[in-house]
Amino acid sequence: MFTPYGPRANAYQRISVETSMHTMDQHQLVSLLYEGVLNAIATARGAMARGDVLTKVNQISKAVRILEEGLNTALDKVDGGELAQNLGALYDYCVRRLILANARNDDAMLQEVMQLIEPIATGWNEIKKNTPPISASVPVSSGQPMLMEA
Repeated sequence: MFTPYGPRANAYQRISVETSMHTMDQHQLVSLLYEGVLNAIATARGAMARGDVLTKVNQISKAVRILEEGLNTALDKVDGGELAQNLGALYDYCVRRLILANARNDDAMLQEVMQLIEPIATGWNEIKKNTPPISASVPVSSGQPMLMEA
């Protein structure tokens, strides 16, 4: 009997996620990583309040992995200058705080990490909103390019 939640459905879901990852721009991908960190921490906080240890541990682990394997590895540490160094240091600090929060069952530490990441995520999302669309350059008969609105 076919069930919508079987292995076949999981395979289709993975293909859908992989396809969308290839078609989205880098800015959108980083936005999703920030959203993932914040959602994982929020879920961990709720689980902690309910005494759901397994969900708390899994969600904190998820947040740590996103910070380490997603956001930190995406930094351009060669050309990113001081900004990349500062973000790397912040991500490392957040990872340490998340690990301590998990070990100590400390909601204040989870909240601290959220308060550190939220303004960065908001600022990152504002960059895209305030950036004008890219114009295409089209040559005209005078040999000079003419800018056209996209």
